[in-house]
Amino acid sequence: MADTLTLDTKAWQLLLALQQDGRAPLKTLAAAAGLSVPATVERLKRMVDAGVVRSVSAELDAALAGYSVRAIVGITVLQPGKKAFIDKLRRAAEVLECHHVAGADSYLMTVVTRSLEDLERFLASINSYGETRTSIVFSTPIPRRGLVPPGSTRS
Repeated sequence: MADTLTLDTKAWQLLLALQQDGRAPLKTLAAAAGLSVPATVERLKRMVDAGVVRSVSAELDAALAGYSVRAIVGITVLQPGKKAFIDKLRRAAEVLECHHVAGADSYLMTVVTRSLEDLERFLASINSYGETRTSIVFSTPIPRRGLVPPGSTRS
């Protein structure tokens, strides 16, 4: 379990800079937060240890990487099949993320495939777990983005 960590203004400045460019040098991150490099290293270590920063990774363009179809898939899975279903999804290259949700669906997932035919094959591979509802993504007017301090607005 993550330790409780208070995120002050400097911590948020550091987090915003890190989210903007995860490859930024420590000197750049320190300048963005108004901290020394050693203080930046210490704050980053505390945020990693507390679980606030889980990872820093590259964001790929799925279409340019060969996945031209993106879909949001909802599925209703009965309790006895949930573990097997999640185990299957963990191995599925098509699944980018899966959320356990309340409402009509048990799970909502973001899926990418090379073609509609591949999407159809993927859906067929999970249909034995429950009824699916699929929405094809035409465009993404607000792409996935980083967090901002609670109560603030985006510029």
